[in-house]
Amino acid sequence: EESLQMWDLNKRLEAYLARVKFLEEENEVLRAEIQSAKGNPAGDSWRAKYEEELRALRDALDHAFREKYTAELARDNLYEEVQQVKSRCQKEQAAREEAKKQLNLSRKELEEERRAQIWLKERAVQLEKEVEALLEVHEEEKAGLDQEIASFSQSLETFRCAPVAFQPVEVEDYSKRLSEIWKGAVETYKTEVSQLEGSLCQAKENLWKAVEDNQQSQLQLQHLEKDLVGLKARKEMLEESLARQWQEQRGEAEKFQLAMEALEQEKQSLRVQIAQVLEDRQQLMHLKMSLSLEVATYRTLLEAESTRLQMPAG
Repeated sequence: EESLQMWDLNKRLEAYLARVKFLEEENEVLRAEIQSAKGNPAGDSWRAKYEEELRALRDALDHAFREKYTAELARDNLYEEVQQVKSRCQKEQAAREEAKKQLNLSRKELEEERRAQIWLKERAVQLEKEVEALLEVHEEEKAGLDQEIASFSQSLETFRCAPVAFQPVEVEDYSKRLSEIWKGAVETYKTEVSQLEGSLCQAKENLWKAVEDNQQSQLQLQHLEKDLVGLKARKEMLEESLARQWQEQRGEAEKFQLAMEALEQEKQSLRVQIAQVLEDRQQLMHLKMSLSLEVATYRTLLEAESTRLQMPAG
């Protein structure tokens, strides 16, 4: 029974020794491969290749960040320019509103001047009619005075002893007074007519000034409208370029994000591969240690058994 147990143990020991030898050989092969991989320039080239790719990817990432920063600066500059254009448009709009107000005021002043001119014309016609009426009245009064003088002179001729003091001198004084009164009235009317003519000329000058101001306001309004159209076109062009740059930047950001995700996946896969290699190596170390312990145990048993068999029978 002990011989059968020993034979079984020997068989198991042979199997374990064969397995240990095979694992040691495989371990040596792996060690040699690792050493060769460490000392092989191909492995260095592989590592250098991956390091070069990583460096290129880092450079591309840095370049992408620089381009992103440049695009952000360009976007900020465009935004500031758009804000300036908006403020200028607002100023132009305010100036246009002010020009419209000035135009309305000029139109109102023009209407007032026209009304004043019409009133002055009507007043001049009325004064002319009054002057004509006064002239007619004066002519009638003069004719009446002439008739009275003629009748008075005829009545004077009937008297033989007419007083010397009552000569046509009183009539002449009366006619002089009437002529002076008439001259004063004529001078007054002439003065009023000259004043009306002066006010009419002033109204005409104000009308011409209002017309010129209206023309200048129209020209300024047309100029402002042209500037506003140009600013609107420039604003649309800037908005289109800004939108196009946004689209390009978004596309580049998506590309960079995809590249980063691919690099991250590759990094995770490399980590998994490294962890798997380390785990396999750890398992091999544990297996080697367990086999070494089994071999040592069997050697101890064999030595003990050989010692027991070599002992004398007593």
